[in-house]
Amino acid sequence: MNKETSLQNEIRVALSKYGVVMRRQCGKFLTADGRRTVNIGIPGESDLEFIGYKFVAFIEVKLPGQKPRLEQERFLERMRNLGHRTGVAHSVEEALQIIGM
Repeated sequence: MNKETSLQNEIRVALSKYGVVMRRQCGKFLTADGRRTVNIGIPGESDLEFIGYKFVAFIEVKLPGQKPRLEQERFLERMRNLGHRTGVAHSVEEALQIIGM
């Protein structure tokens, strides 16, 4: 398991105390038989989606020192403009701040 996946898992455990956390998979994937490529998700879609009692948050997880790609920034901006909480988390603490805990 890579470091970013480990951080995502730590964040998922911490946020699960306050609502539902879903990991989002985006990109191109091969079908089980390897014969076709399937596009999943929206370009730039956040790693985690948090559903709380009265709100939804989209969280892009990055290792310390890393920044989101332009398409990820655009996705977060679009979700923020729709009234959702959004942010980039480099730690569990930052993820908790995004959801207001």
